[in-house]
Amino acid sequence: QVQLAESGGELVQPGGSLRLSCAASGLHVSMMTMAWFRQGAGKEREFVASITYGTPTIYYSDSVKGRFTTSRDSAKNTLYLQMNSLKPDDTAVYYCAADPSGMSSESMRLEHSYRYWGQGTQVTVSS
Repeated sequence: QVQLAESGGELVQPGGSLRLSCAASGLHVSMMTMAWFRQGAGKEREFVASITYGTPTIYYSDSVKGRFTTSRDSAKNTLYLQMNSLKPDDTAVYYCAADPSGMSSESMRLEHSYRYWGQGTQVTVSS
């Protein structure tokens, strides 16, 4: 049974940092296309970052490029999202997603490309 469990979300001040984790079971993060999405209140879910399987290639949305970094630890079977210079617009529920398929860089940005999803973790950026 595949499970993805996000953690690390909390209330943080603007300009602060957080690291989200996505612990995987039933699959191996280095053998999947992994991604982060987020959904703010009243908004559609949007792509944040993705990392390919094998030798990784990483993609970011324009809104987080230069501030967020995604990585994986194969030994811990965990995906991470390091978020720096946080802004109120980053407030959202953050989800990790996984799929065994290889994808184009365009497909990685689409929700329906991913088979497995976590339950999400809330990040609130506010003073």
